[in-house]
Amino acid sequence: MSGRRGALLLRRLAAAPPVLLAAAVFTFLLMRWLPGDPAAVLASGQATPQELAALRTQLGLDRPLAEQLLHYLADLARGDWGQSLLTGQPVLSDLLARLPATLELTGFAFAITVVFGLPLGVAAALRPQGWPDRLCRWVTTAGGCAPTFVVGLLLIQLFYVLAGWAAEPIGRIDPALELPPLRSGLLLVDAALAGDAAAWRSALGHLLLPGVSMALFSLAPLARITRSAMLTALASDYLRSARALGLPARQVVLDYALRGALLPVLTTLGMVFSYMLGANVVVEKLFAWPGIGSYALDALMAADRAPLQGFVLLVALLFTAVNLAVDLLALAVDPRARGLA
Repeated sequence: MSGRRGALLLRRLAAAPPVLLAAAVFTFLLMRWLPGDPAAVLASGQATPQELAALRTQLGLDRPLAEQLLHYLADLARGDWGQSLLTGQPVLSDLLARLPATLELTGFAFAITVVFGLPLGVAAALRPQGWPDRLCRWVTTAGGCAPTFVVGLLLIQLFYVLAGWAAEPIGRIDPALELPPLRSGLLLVDAALAGDAAAWRSALGHLLLPGVSMALFSLAPLARITRSAMLTALASDYLRSARALGLPARQVVLDYALRGALLPVLTTLGMVFSYMLGANVVVEKLFAWPGIGSYALDALMAADRAPLQGFVLLVALLFTAVNLAVDLLALAVDPRARGLA
């Protein structure tokens, strides 16, 4: 088993550099095809044509495209992801500073998805055509049809503007409160470590609406796949044998049916988490969340290419790590996956 895990790990790690290289090249070329002039953005519209030409030369924008690409890849190999025109800081430093906010929001939304999506899919499979099954179908249909930003706007209107129950959608914590000492960058964790109950409650309150906005869309595929996988497992021969042996229904469902359905569920969980990492751009902007998504969107609006390229590269790295983790978990929990390693 450990040998298979090691072989899988080596194959996935060997496949990562080509994927990251393709992401870097694709993003670089895409940024050059999009409209916008970084030199004009940097000059703030106050430079003469001669000054703009000199600035383009300084930024290397007058070089041939192939030369610019090779220079960019060489910088990446040295760990230089470029410099943001908006912040004046290295892109990698900006991304790492904002990454904890994105991971906290994504992790919170993912937890909501798992806590509600898995039981809903299991309950729907255990009672086909019953009310849990109808609820599951309604949730999956509604979740798949409603865009995340629409859900976010509705939640803000209902729970902040009209009811006044939710925290103001501006960032991660009440501006009147002092930030707890940053250790992990995750405010819920840092506030708990500091024993700051007010900061913890405020951080949780600011997480609720954006987290639910992301979770409602991601809950649909998880509940649907869980229902389908559980129905397949419940109809299998070994489940019929377990029932015939008189095993308790709880043991049959939890120890046999759910374990047999884990492989497609784990794959779906990996896809859902990866989707959340890349699709949180609009949610972060909508709730003024200081994560890598809002950072990338600000860069896009300002034709700031380096942060956009860094964002795509970082998300590709996270995608690779998530997929590797899912493969290793599948290998550990489901014997059917061992033949794929």
